Amino acid sequence: MRISPSESPLVFVFFVFLSMKMAMAKNNTTIPVNVGVILDLDIGVNKMALSCINMSLSDFYAAHGGQYKTRLVLTIRNSKQDVVRAAAAAGLDLIKNIEVKAILGPTTSRQSTFVIDMGAKAQVPIVSFTASSPSLSFLRSPSFFRATQNDATQVNAINAIVKAFGWRTAVPVYVNDEFGSGIVPSLTDALTAIDARVPYRSAISPTATDDEIGEELYKLMTMQTRVFIVHMSPTLGSRLFLIANKIGMMSPGYVWIITDGLANFLSSMNLSVVDSMQGVLGVKPYVPRTKELMSFQNRFKRKFMQDNPDIVNADLNVYGFWAYDATTALAIAVEKAGTINLGFQKPNVPRNSTDLENLGVSLSGPNLLQAMSDSSFRGLSGNFRFVNGQLKSSPYQLINVNGDGAREIGFWTAENGLIRRLNTPININTSAYSASNSSLAPIMWPGEVTSISKGWEIPTNGKRLKIGVPRSGFTEFVKVTEDPSTKSFNFGGYCIDVFEAVVSKLPYALPFDYFPFEISGNKTYDELVDQVYFEKYDVVVGDVTIRLNRSNYVDFTLPYTQTGVSMIVPVKDDKNKNAWIFLKPLTWDLWVACVCFFVFTGFVIWVLEHRINEEFRGPPLYQVGTSFWFSFSTMVFAHRERVLSNLSRFVIVIWCFVVLILTQSYTASLTSLLTVQKLLPTVTDVKELIRNGAYVGYQEGSFVLRLLKNLGFDESKLLAYSTVEQWDAMFTKGSGNGGIAAAFDEVPYLQLFLAKHCSKYTTVEPTFKTDGLGFVFPRGSPLVSDVSRAILNVTEGETMKKIEEKWFGKEASCPDPSTSISSNSLGIESFWGLFLITGVVSFLALLIYLIMFIYEQWDIIMSPDSRSLRQRAVELFWNFYNRDFSSHTMIRKQVNDQQVQFNEPTPSVCSIQAEFSCEQVGGFSENGDQNTNDQ
Repeated sequence: MRISPSESPLVFVFFVFLSMKMAMAKNNTTIPVNVGVILDLDIGVNKMALSCINMSLSDFYAAHGGQYKTRLVLTIRNSKQDVVRAAAAAGLDLIKNIEVKAILGPTTSRQSTFVIDMGAKAQVPIVSFTASSPSLSFLRSPSFFRATQNDATQVNAINAIVKAFGWRTAVPVYVNDEFGSGIVPSLTDALTAIDARVPYRSAISPTATDDEIGEELYKLMTMQTRVFIVHMSPTLGSRLFLIANKIGMMSPGYVWIITDGLANFLSSMNLSVVDSMQGVLGVKPYVPRTKELMSFQNRFKRKFMQDNPDIVNADLNVYGFWAYDATTALAIAVEKAGTINLGFQKPNVPRNSTDLENLGVSLSGPNLLQAMSDSSFRGLSGNFRFVNGQLKSSPYQLINVNGDGAREIGFWTAENGLIRRLNTPININTSAYSASNSSLAPIMWPGEVTSISKGWEIPTNGKRLKIGVPRSGFTEFVKVTEDPSTKSFNFGGYCIDVFEAVVSKLPYALPFDYFPFEISGNKTYDELVDQVYFEKYDVVVGDVTIRLNRSNYVDFTLPYTQTGVSMIVPVKDDKNKNAWIFLKPLTWDLWVACVCFFVFTGFVIWVLEHRINEEFRGPPLYQVGTSFWFSFSTMVFAHRERVLSNLSRFVIVIWCFVVLILTQSYTASLTSLLTVQKLLPTVTDVKELIRNGAYVGYQEGSFVLRLLKNLGFDESKLLAYSTVEQWDAMFTKGSGNGGIAAAFDEVPYLQLFLAKHCSKYTTVEPTFKTDGLGFVFPRGSPLVSDVSRAILNVTEGETMKKIEEKWFGKEASCPDPSTSISSNSLGIESFWGLFLITGVVSFLALLIYLIMFIYEQWDIIMSPDSRSLRQRAVELFWNFYNRDFSSHTMIRKQVNDQQVQFNEPTPSVCSIQAEFSCEQVGGFSENGDQNTNDQ
């Protein structure tokens, strides 16, 4: 066939087109893989998610189509918010009939619970990007992949906010379904860990009417707590805030924190709803603003508006990004798992078995599950990676609703806590983890105020505080009087004045009413404190002591009085009539030590002097008397005997120093006993009271009764008093005459008693530790911290001093009752250093002398003659006992004696030495008898 020139271009184009078709047919070897999608398509957010899924596949295969052989083919099922329909779509349709290799969805956590079980049975991965309930984590199914943040992860961010602003109570407000109630246990535990109390949980039905929501909000208004944490769906949450704003709960003082369940949808809410949420804080997962994300948002808006012209607002949120990334992860995992064994293994079951039993098992399931677990890439939502089937947690963005949208105020990360900006280096000199509100940008609170709410207040439409006041005999502390005409009570006293002064220091009004509580008989202070635990009273104000057993049920403020329980006893006039008072300056052990060292020092001086000093010679009894006389006479420095040995002189120098200190100390102590101490306590020992069976007093209704029983007192010996006058009268009668020998009470009462009777009584040891008087509040009451700070404000100023002078008077001439009577006797512990020094010096002198004596007598010790050891020992003894005529002092004495006898010039020392060396003095004759020639 001939082709004309005019037809040649058409023929060329035809052949080119034919060649391209043949090439495409040759390369078109892609393998379809069925994937199910279960969504509630009646909800706008799920329509958005479905569009993101489709765009994810389109974008992914456009970019990687030449490299990937597999293609995901979506089979979509609408669950229509029905759990049974979702389960049927997954198990009976998608898995059994369509034989899908994976399922995207379903929407809710409740639907996911059933679908996950079927996926585990068929080894089909279930990938949900909206099921966020923490309860799903307990399933621990290897087939479930949560491509969204677990609601429990945002609890730590909320917890950091509560801690940063110092709020002590918070109330969760949540939708009463699987989504809402799942976060409450984690939230409660986190708040408890930072000592923040959850006094109430506000659960609102998902089908609640506006009237029911309003009724619940009015209930919250009557509570003290002003911090509310809202976790619910956007539809219910919008209605909640519209009603809260209408009834005045978006005014100054309120704090609202929303979870990501609402924070993620702020951009799609009506302006009227956003306007009613001004000042609300929120947390939501942080999504980095990348170029890819912004480009996708623009493309999505155009496509979504084309596909859904009935939807006005097409704003994306993080759920759409997670849907996009989850689809991408699934496409990658399917390709990585391979195309071998894409079928299902049918089970061998009887014909009459159920549809669930007929579910097959995906042969490619294990490989696909492993590939999904290994997924890791950079997606629209940030770093996308599964850790044990859970999407790796990301930082949380903190927002503040202001104007027509949300304003970023900071971030929270698990590593750094609250921070103003991400990727900000942490100062190495500070703690890496921050929980301070200074880490956040300025916040506009409800009511358009910038001052931080304290988180609670006394509700104006709530009840006034009921304050229990003990009515006892000590009217100086609490004075309750009844007006017969009006049948009303008047309240006064030290404790009442302190409380009212404290309340006046609070930065807010605290309305209250007093109610008397009679303390008598079986009604004790413990029973009064119990009334707060049983919610009969909101507070107890009075002379109530802070005790451990009471703090197990209530909270106490800081104490506003001195602490401790002491014993008080009458005093007696000593008048120094004791004949043995001269012994009291020193304790018995110090007396014994002094006597021992006097004797020891006299013995040492005798050893060192008796061979060379004639003043220490003579008959044995005379030598003993002289030695002791010399030692004891040093006490008054009246010794006349001269010491000749240098060793003796050194010992005497040290000993005289010791004696000087002892005598001066004795004199000072005796002077104090004779001139200063005029009054003595009648009893100084608790054991003495118990041993003698004395009667002891205590204040009626006080915990001191239990303390005395624990000390070992017989209950029959314990008498109660209720007034200061009765207390004094019982002391006057005395033990055994209907009175008491001692009384135990707290320091504030002792101060009051001694202020009136300081000349008759005194306190003595022991003092038992207590924490003083405090005000009683219910456990976890936010008032405790504020009142405690106000107590410090009052006690550190002049107000407390004026109140004390008003009720107790000035302590002009009375001693401090907290000062215990103690002994003025000096003990050995004050002088053991001196005794140690003189003892060591004396011992060393004695040792040196003995070494020198043994050296002089070495010839006798080592003599080679036939004398026995006993004979040598006797000779050494007599040489030690007798004079040492070879000593310098004995030689001088002999010279002086000869000069007096012959009245001749003094011979030389050498001649005298020669004369005496030839004589046998104190030696033994040949027959062993002692030579008694005393020269």
